[in-house]
Amino acid sequence: MNEVVSSPASNSSAPALVLPRSSDKPHIVIVGGGAGGLELATQLGHKLGRKDKAHITLVDKSRTHIWKPLLHEIAAGSMDVGRHELEYQAQGYWHGFKYRYGEMIGLDRANKRVHLAETVDEDGRQITPDRWLPYDTLVIAVGSVSNAFGTPGVYQNAIMLDTPEQAERFNRRLLNACVRANAQPGPVRPGQLHVAIVGAGATGTELSAELHSSLRGLVAFGLDKIDPEKDIKITLIEAAPRILTALPERMADAVTNVLRGLKVDVRTNAMVTEVTSEGVKLASGEFIPSELVVWAAGVKGPPVLQNLDGLEATKNNMLVVKPTLQTTRDDNIFAIGDCAYLVPPGETTPLPPRAQTAHQQSSHLVKQFQRMLRGESLQPFKYRDFGSLVSLAHYSTVGNLMGFVSGKSMRIEGLIAKTMYRSLYKMHEVALHGPVKVALDTFSRLLTRRTEPHVKLH
Repeated sequence: MNEVVSSPASNSSAPALVLPRSSDKPHIVIVGGGAGGLELATQLGHKLGRKDKAHITLVDKSRTHIWKPLLHEIAAGSMDVGRHELEYQAQGYWHGFKYRYGEMIGLDRANKRVHLAETVDEDGRQITPDRWLPYDTLVIAVGSVSNAFGTPGVYQNAIMLDTPEQAERFNRRLLNACVRANAQPGPVRPGQLHVAIVGAGATGTELSAELHSSLRGLVAFGLDKIDPEKDIKITLIEAAPRILTALPERMADAVTNVLRGLKVDVRTNAMVTEVTSEGVKLASGEFIPSELVVWAAGVKGPPVLQNLDGLEATKNNMLVVKPTLQTTRDDNIFAIGDCAYLVPPGETTPLPPRAQTAHQQSSHLVKQFQRMLRGESLQPFKYRDFGSLVSLAHYSTVGNLMGFVSGKSMRIEGLIAKTMYRSLYKMHEVALHGPVKVALDTFSRLLTRRTEPHVKLH
């Protein structure tokens, strides 16, 4: 059978192609291959797809997956993308699900189908057509994007770290700025190698320490005209009274002390009013000159969720879900991860946009979809906060662990905290590949790491 067929002529506004159903088995479509979506597709592929109990399809506008909490390391040049990216096509082949390349741009709930945009290559040639993809159950896991809050100049003059492409773009600009400064006839100008990071959440805070380390490593490889202590400056800007506002205050204070010990300029109570090509303007009237500006202040759902065929969404484009993770206006559509808005019963604040939230929600849905196929009712999702960890490059790792018996948290730091921080990524890898492959791959990376520079030089 041909993969695509013509859409009904009666719907003139519909795209030209409709993907057919391959059988009468339930079709579960997952849109978004981030931490939650990819783990869900992989586990459902094992438990349902391989056993021919359901057809599992993963849709993503990228062809490869990178764990989002690693993006600050890619931006700083301390991590090679090629060694950590996962190809969706291969993952689907190995684990029992299908991968569709495309971006969701709409939804037809009445006919249970997702609208995928046409994709084109760098020469403008079509790769995949504008089409509809049918589903019986839909899971939306498209993550989040940075929130500019209407600040002038952000999209024109700052770089966000929502995708690997953005992180790599920042790293290229950083490398070029250093090489340019080293090759120019005159001395390094004031502000020429300054970096301003707007937003002191986990991403901005970890990036500031990672940049401090990687820039010194870069300069050590022959850029002898640059004095890191004098020419390089990193400014971390936060509008709130302290950094890491979502984490305990004592943890934020400990991280602040580490950053200031590294001579990172930590600015709190500093509202950014404009980003220009030369730096950042503050509400106080102060101007911070910067060669590069990273915007990491706040998150919101992608614009497509703002009006997705009547699904209830917050003002920040996040889909409102019930305790079962079903959207409030359609029980056949679920949302997980950063794009889902859930206030647990008895709580006043929504679940935090963290990797552990997406991981727990995907694990929960694997069990619930099996119950659903058996005709059993869905159980509500219960979030367990395991605490938080912040990695400050090789300088320090600080965190707090939640004690479920006592209800109290325990602060950890140093080697124990760093090991636990790295274990979060290993848990994600194990969910995708299994423990044996992860162990072998980890050993291989350790060997290779000893023969390569610890900072990206190109």
